Amino acid sequence: MKNKLSKMLCFLLILSAAWRNADNSQADETPLEPTTALMLSPGDGNPRNSEGDFIRLKQGRIMFVYTRFTGGGHDHAAASLMARFSDDDGKSWSDEDVEVVSNEGGFNVMSVSLLRLQTGEIALFYIRKNSHFDCRPMLRISNDEGKTWSEPTLCIADEVGYYVLNNDRVIQTKNGRLILPVALHNKPGDPKPDWKGHIMCYYSDDNGKTWRRSKTVMEAYDEDGKRLVAQEPGLVELKDGSLMMFIRSDAGSQLLSFSQDGGDTWSEMKPSNIISPVSPASIKRIPKTGDLLLVWNNHDNVDEAHRGKRTPLNVAVSKDEGKTWGNIKTLADDPNGWYCYTAVTFVGDHVLLGHCTGDQSKRAGLNTSKITRFSLEWLYE
Repeated sequence: MKNKLSKMLCFLLILSAAWRNADNSQADETPLEPTTALMLSPGDGNPRNSEGDFIRLKQGRIMFVYTRFTGGGHDHAAASLMARFSDDDGKSWSDEDVEVVSNEGGFNVMSVSLLRLQTGEIALFYIRKNSHFDCRPMLRISNDEGKTWSEPTLCIADEVGYYVLNNDRVIQTKNGRLILPVALHNKPGDPKPDWKGHIMCYYSDDNGKTWRRSKTVMEAYDEDGKRLVAQEPGLVELKDGSLMMFIRSDAGSQLLSFSQDGGDTWSEMKPSNIISPVSPASIKRIPKTGDLLLVWNNHDNVDEAHRGKRTPLNVAVSKDEGKTWGNIKTLADDPNGWYCYTAVTFVGDHVLLGHCTGDQSKRAGLNTSKITRFSLEWLYE
């Protein structure tokens, strides 16, 4: 009898160990900690790979469209839009580029935003840089899940100028309105560029066929009346239907502005509790929880090694529509790192961030495009 009990106990111990090993193996396959899913580093004839955006295709595949530079590493160098694909929720990516838009601009094309429209089509927004006076957003539509694209439509036709629209910035509101948040910096005839920026929106109520400029065009000032930098705006729709705009600034934080009428008029831009250097932030709503996700360079009580730089790279969660932020986590904190121009998408229980990274000590802060993947469990733990 004792032998039988001993054998049974041994069997149960072996089975328990097998289950533990199986659980550990499964955990290893989907780690909670952030992982690097794709690193698009520069190479011969390709000195820079820059910001992009994601779209989930109907078959489940994920497409990431980014900017591939061939004419140099600066913002006006020749570049085109290329795509990579993932068939396993962003864990791994295809090895070869697929061209989406060739270099049709006088300088380049860059800064992609991808949207699944309420009509079911995919919208591809990007800026076409023709000159120092002409940089404007373009729109192409795909009816076949990104295999082919329509001819481009010019989104800003009322006034030629140098308009900056960051990647992953275009939104479609619940009522179907498309909104582009832009900063205008130069126009033909201006004596010199105004890099402090004029903030506005363009919106469309017919799926991008026609566009109108917002009534409000903003400049930023501090309490003493000194002009502040206001650049690279982004948008998020709040639960009550209002819009929150967040704007890169030299005020020591992101500036915030709000609209109650779908982006036509805006409140005065004010500093926020999103403490940051002169670097853009990203805010998206988490589908699984309804909370807001913030991605930014957190400079709240930052040490001297990081001050004034686009590092570290952080994420946080807001459960009160952006009034406060918690669950602050660090993704990267190299003092020489340069982390910015982030695209955000959600795949099941995971988050994908497509962002620029590089080594600023080598003057290569924006030369690599990276995809970071992490779980919501890690974010909320």
